[in-house]
Amino acid sequence: EAVKATEGPVLIFAGAGSGKTKCLTHRLAYILEQKLASPDQILAITFTNKSAGELAHRILKLLGQEEVLERKHSQLAIRRLLPWVGTFHSICVRILRREAGNIGLNPNFTIYDSDDTLSLIRRILKDLNLDSKQYLPQAIRSIISSAKNELLTPEQYAPYAQGHFQGVALELYKKYQAELNKVGGLDFDDLIMTTVKMLEADNGIRAKYQRLFCYIMIDEYQDTNHAQYRLTALLTNPSSRNLCVVGDD
Repeated sequence: EAVKATEGPVLIFAGAGSGKTKCLTHRLAYILEQKLASPDQILAITFTNKSAGELAHRILKLLGQEEVLERKHSQLAIRRLLPWVGTFHSICVRILRREAGNIGLNPNFTIYDSDDTLSLIRRILKDLNLDSKQYLPQAIRSIISSAKNELLTPEQYAPYAQGHFQGVALELYKKYQAELNKVGGLDFDDLIMTTVKMLEADNGIRAKYQRLFCYIMIDEYQDTNHAQYRLTALLTNPSSRNLCVVGDD
């Protein structure tokens, strides 16, 4: 019943190990088999690169595309056959590289990983003559990440900064973001936040992706944060509302 419930919003809610991901892959395969959409019109999101790869493998096997999985460069073949199966972050990277010219972003922007962000925070602490043992870089990064997951810029975060430590974190957030902007870099949280801000601000770009994605499916939906939820809402076509999410309690 869940596999064939293709139109409109669908929540598949069941316990761990009950076959939710299997249901999702069969649903996607069913949509393709029934020719309700082409592969590039389906957006399927999961939380890790490994699970995204497993999702793609399962779908291709259901579709009888095992030979693709045996090719030397199978990941490229999978990308061609299922272009929009990935994590929130990888999907946002693809969208941002496509639309970079429309929002004043270098399409070759650098993505800062965890080590890069910690190094930058340590450098800013040193520039401000602040002790990295008193103001742990990991704690500062966590505060900045939490703000971005709530889609709060430094200016928007300011009213929520309570106490001395969060006040220092706010100043670091301002300088941290300024440094990223100066070199055209984005951290992992920026990938989603920048995409959300773009979709909110540009009606044309938002409408283009809402038309493109006839069906959106999200695995492990219970793990989504505010930014990921907002991204999902902005990408979902408001007319068809074909969003299917799978999760447990």
